[in-house]
Amino acid sequence: MEKIIRRTHMCGELRKEQEGKRAALNGWVQKSRNLGGLIFCDLRDKTGIVQIVFDQNVDKGAFQLAESLRSEFVVGVEGTVRKRQSVNPELATGEIEVFGDRLVIYSQAQTPPIYIKDDDDAGENLRLKYRYLDLRKLRMQKNLAFRHRITKCTRAFFDQEGFTEVETPMLVKPTPEGARDYVIPSRVNQGQFYALPQSPQMYKQLLMLSGMDRYYQIAKCFRDEDLRADRQPEFTQIDIEMSFVEAEDVMELQERFLQKLMKEVMDIEIQIPFPRLTYREAMDRFGSDKPDTRFGFELKDLSDIVKDCGFKVFSQAVAEGKTVRGINFNGCNEHFSRKEIDKLPELIKTFGAKGLAWVKLGEQITSSFAKFMTQEEMDRIYERMQAKAGDLILIVADKPSVVFDSLGFLRRELAGRLGLLKKDEYRFLWVMDFPLLEYSEEDERYYAMHHPFTSPKLSQVSLLDSDPGSVNAEAYDIILNGVELGGGSIRIHDQGLQKKMFEVLGLSEEDCQNKFGFFLEAFQYGAPPHGGLAYGLDRLAMLLSGNDSIREVIAFPKNQAAVCMMSGAPGQIDQTQLDELGILIAREGKEDAGKEQGHE
Repeated sequence: MEKIIRRTHMCGELRKEQEGKRAALNGWVQKSRNLGGLIFCDLRDKTGIVQIVFDQNVDKGAFQLAESLRSEFVVGVEGTVRKRQSVNPELATGEIEVFGDRLVIYSQAQTPPIYIKDDDDAGENLRLKYRYLDLRKLRMQKNLAFRHRITKCTRAFFDQEGFTEVETPMLVKPTPEGARDYVIPSRVNQGQFYALPQSPQMYKQLLMLSGMDRYYQIAKCFRDEDLRADRQPEFTQIDIEMSFVEAEDVMELQERFLQKLMKEVMDIEIQIPFPRLTYREAMDRFGSDKPDTRFGFELKDLSDIVKDCGFKVFSQAVAEGKTVRGINFNGCNEHFSRKEIDKLPELIKTFGAKGLAWVKLGEQITSSFAKFMTQEEMDRIYERMQAKAGDLILIVADKPSVVFDSLGFLRRELAGRLGLLKKDEYRFLWVMDFPLLEYSEEDERYYAMHHPFTSPKLSQVSLLDSDPGSVNAEAYDIILNGVELGGGSIRIHDQGLQKKMFEVLGLSEEDCQNKFGFFLEAFQYGAPPHGGLAYGLDRLAMLLSGNDSIREVIAFPKNQAAVCMMSGAPGQIDQTQLDELGILIAREGKEDAGKEQGHE
C-alpha cells in the first residue's frame, strides 16, 4: 500500500492562476475516459470537480494504473496544473486541468446503486437507503456546509450578545399538553419511563430561575407525530431564553440576529423592524397564521352581502353563524380553464370544505352561482372584491376554520401555479396576539394553544374567569415566505397566575404535581420575568438554501414513515433486553406473545 498523498489543494479550488504549479489532490473518481494514449479522469471532493489527464508517453506507471480507474474509486493524484485546450464553462475549474504523473488508488468501488450526480432523479427512499452515497453529491455537500454556516453565525451572534450555551437533558419526564412523546423504558426503575424532549421548555425556564439570564442552545428535539416535507421525528431548534424582558426585547434581538444571518450567510441586506400582524388580521387577510406576503390575493368577507341572498349555500351558512369569504385572483381568468377550476374543490375537501363557488370575469361573465343572485348582489360582490375584467373569484362558505384553511391553501396553491413563489425573495414578518387557549368540542375543555406556561396579556387576566376563549397570549411567531421559522412567548413567572392557568386547563392540584411538580417547586424560590423563542434550524436551512424539504438539509433523516432506510431503525430488541426492562410485547391472539415471539 502506497503512502497517502498529502494534498496541497481541494479539487474545486484550482484556477488558471495556478497554471504551471504542482498540485496534490485527493478525492473520488466521478468518471474516467480512456482515449488510447490519454486517460481523462474527473476527480471530485466536497469543493467541486477538476479534470485529471494521464499521458502514457509521460509516465507509463501512472497511466497503466489509471487504466483501472472506475467511478467512485478513491484516489490521490499529483501533477502540474495547465490550461485546458477546450474550456468547460459548467465547471468552476473548467479553464484548467491537472497533468497527472503520480497516482495512488486508496480503495476500489463497486458500481453504486445511485449515480453520484445532482440530477440523478433517484427516488427518495433509494437516496435515503444509500444516504452515504447520496451525501457525496456536490449539492448535498453544499447543503450541509450551508447549514454549518448558519449554526456558526448563530453561535457567534448570541455569544456576542452575552448568551451562555447550556446543554439540557435528553432523558426527561414525559410531558402532557403537546405532541406524543417518544418514550424510553428505565431498566433501573422498571415500569417507569423517560421521554425524549419535545423541546427544552421547562429546563430553559429553570435556567432563568437559576440566574443564567441569557441562554441559548442548538437543541435536539423529538416529537412522535405524522411527518411531512418540513417535519421529522427528530429535529433541531435554535433555542433562546432571556430574563427581565418583554416581548419587544425578544423580538428586537431576533430581528438583529436574522439581519446578521442574512448578510453573513446569504449576502442579502434586509430591513428591520419587520412588519407585524395580529393573529386575527393574518387570518382575516390571508387565511393563515403564517401568511406568505410575496403576493397579494387577500381574503374578503362577503357575509353581510350574501346573508339574505337567494343562493342558499351562502345565506344558510350566515344564518348558522358561519362565514362566507372569497379571494379575487386578479388577472388570472385566462390562466385557469373551467376544467381546472372544477378540480379545485377536491383540493380543499381535506379541510372540510363541501364546495367552492366561482366567478370568471372575461368578455362574458360565467359563474357557478350568479343565477341565484340579483344583479345588485353580484355588483356588491364585485365592488367588495375590487373585481374587473380578467379576474377569477373563488368563494367558500363554512365554519371560519374551514374557510380560512381552504382559502389559505388555495391562495398559496394558485400562486405557486402562477410562478409567484419566488425563492430569491425573502419576506419576514411577525404574527402576534395569538389566542391563549383553544377549545376542544370533543373533550369539552380548553387546551393551551402554545404551552401552559405562556403568559396571557396582563390586561386580559380578569377574563380567564368569565371568557377564557377571548384571552390573547403574549406570544409571537416569526414567519418567512409562508413558513413559521420560529415561535416564542413571554412566560408566566407569577405563581398565582400559573395556578389560574392550570385551573382553566382543567388540571387538578394532583395533576399539576404529578406532571410539573419539580418545575412548580422551583418557582417558589423567586422567578424573574422571562421569555424566549425557538427557531426550527432545519426549516431555516431549508428555506434559505432554496430546498423544498428539510430532508435535504439533514445528514441522515427518516422517511415519512419515521424509518431510517439506511440503518433500518426502528429495530427489534432481543428477549434478554425486554426481560431486563420488564416489558412484555403482546401480539393479538397470543396470551404470552412476548415470551413466544421474543419481539415484535
